[in-house]
Amino acid sequence: MTYCSQLLNVNANTVDIHDRVSFVLESMGKSHINFIPVLNGLEYMGMISEADLLDADANAEVISLVRYFIKPYVRAGDHFLLALKARARFHVDYVPVLNEKNEWEGVIGMETLLDKTTSLIGIEGTGSMLVLELSKQDFALGEINRLVESNDGIILQMNTIQDQLTETMQLILRINKEEISDIVATFQRHEYRVIYYYGEESYSNALQSNLDHLLNYLNI
Repeated sequence: MTYCSQLLNVNANTVDIHDRVSFVLESMGKSHINFIPVLNGLEYMGMISEADLLDADANAEVISLVRYFIKPYVRAGDHFLLALKARARFHVDYVPVLNEKNEWEGVIGMETLLDKTTSLIGIEGTGSMLVLELSKQDFALGEINRLVESNDGIILQMNTIQDQLTETMQLILRINKEEISDIVATFQRHEYRVIYYYGEESYSNALQSNLDHLLNYLNI
């Protein structure tokens, strides 16, 4: 399990509540960020956006803009997926990490979150991926697992994406086998809609071989 405390960047730029707007904008410009954390000593007050700062008096203190502060954060002991959730909700450049006293610990950046998420879903590992589209009523985990196992496959990872408007869901399966033409055919035979798959397909290789033969013939 990966905790937020394990992914900390302690060198991220912060500003004090009494810093001038002009100074904060200069600091953000150097760092190429759209939001910056505001602290009162070690106490985390929130984040302020560049857009809100640009509309403010350049000589005003940041604390005068407290009504515009947003407050994304996670605790040091939280699972890193909570940081990913905060990033998605607030659309910030990085997510502040606090201790139990609401004191500043550091941040987790987008690149770090992406790397850990990639590792979590196993996208770098061997195997293949298959995406099914089905209604919520047709979702039967036991049957889906059985169909994969009937072709000597094992589901290594499963994720879902739900469409609230159509009440359908996409089921993303990562399977241990590289060649999954048999699994794809099995799902189609059982009337599952396969909308995407990735793997080394034997029949694709055969089609490529036939195409190569045709091109060689045409070059004669």
